[in-house]
Amino acid sequence: MIIKSLELENFRNYDSLSLNFDYGTNILYGDNAQGKTNVLEAIYVSSTTKSHKGSKDKDIIHFDKEEAHIKTFLLKGNMEYRVDMHLRKNKSKGIAINGQKLKKAAELLGLINVVFFSPEDLSIIKSGPANRRSFVDMELCQLDKYYLYNLNQYNKIINQRNKLLKDFYFNPELKDTITIWDNQLVTYGNQIIQARYKFVDKLNEIIKEIHFNLSGGRENLLVVYEPDTSCEDFEKNLSRNMDKDIKSKFTGVGPHRDDFSFIVNGVDIRKFGSQGQQRTAALSLKLAEIELVKQITKDTPVLLLDDVLSELDSNRQNYLLKSIGDIQTIITCTGLDEFVNNRFEINKVFRVVNGAIESEN
Repeated sequence: MIIKSLELENFRNYDSLSLNFDYGTNILYGDNAQGKTNVLEAIYVSSTTKSHKGSKDKDIIHFDKEEAHIKTFLLKGNMEYRVDMHLRKNKSKGIAINGQKLKKAAELLGLINVVFFSPEDLSIIKSGPANRRSFVDMELCQLDKYYLYNLNQYNKIINQRNKLLKDFYFNPELKDTITIWDNQLVTYGNQIIQARYKFVDKLNEIIKEIHFNLSGGRENLLVVYEPDTSCEDFEKNLSRNMDKDIKSKFTGVGPHRDDFSFIVNGVDIRKFGSQGQQRTAALSLKLAEIELVKQITKDTPVLLLDDVLSELDSNRQNYLLKSIGDIQTIITCTGLDEFVNNRFEINKVFRVVNGAIESEN
């Protein structure tokens, strides 16, 4: 898959922008806070319907405008697609593919597969469980529309159940209605748990060799799924935890509390790993993500590297650069020296200055 071009209107600091990308490696360079990351964010939004930063639509629209537009032109197989996204501050976004409006934003997922890698991703191993769940959820949502549906339904039910728990104090008889929500929670939650087990199994088939090579043959990495509850015990554990839930006004059992551990040579590096081990594992995770997308979709994703090379030592830089030779890559950086030093083949270079972008070749 190839992103051929991108057009923005009133997106972040861009009043109007049109970019044509090369099929290989594209570099956007310039000082910080000039708008480099905003280009990657626009691509990510047009692929996943969400910002990688978690920003709401109203926050990514130019501050003095009411709406923004993203147009993404891509080549997938032998087919050309145009994705139009209309962002509005006070309404839900509108999306169309080749001029055909989508009924739901979720229908877009799977058309454009991207892998986003930023310096923040290097801390995914040592950060909280929510970030690790988010990584797994976003990848599964791109690859499996059933998972996306189950996750959306589950999150809606969790919100409804939590609201009900808060209302118990004023209306105790509502307690009789919670079993309705619990039954649905178990149904969708079990689908999520099963999908996460399968995802981690596939991930481990790929990541072991990547990490072994990346660590110079010194380390074996295993990703372990740590579900908060098993499918068999979910309903029972919900019932057991009811009194705690009522006191805390929060659902304390379920896959929304899952975690994932990273075991290197038998040691949980979330707690006991060095920064170097944690960063190497994070890089292995991203490289495995690329390969996983290739295997499942039978296509290549677009790789978005947001100033991440400056955070890696030369060995990890070289390994990453050698691993991405066959996919379209869009990279942001502050200067070109790091690429020249690595003798990295650059197909197209853009200079970014205060919301203006010029092609240099």
